[in-house]
Amino acid sequence: MLSRTDFIFTIGYDGPVAVVDGQAKKRYGSLSTSQLAEKSLFRAAYSSAVFSKDKDEMTLVIDTYNRKAGTLYKPEDSLERLFGVFPVEVKRAIVL
Repeated sequence: MLSRTDFIFTIGYDGPVAVVDGQAKKRYGSLSTSQLAEKSLFRAAYSSAVFSKDKDEMTLVIDTYNRKAGTLYKPEDSLERLFGVFPVEVKRAIVL
């Protein structure tokens, strides 16, 4: 299982291995979901909410995104495709 920060900053997969953005992880890895959203790091914020499985965090990310982007997404919308985030089971990560 990946750590929270590795999951949040995964930029792709090389077979069964997650490829992680090391610079983003180092710079933003200590931020909470709400802090990531407020910094407009929506993919990372959404990833954090998916990792935590917390519906309140998911709603917070969606509300912040709607406010900043002028959209009207709802929590029941399929946002995995919007942000490109899907829960995937991998055991290893490569940090670039």
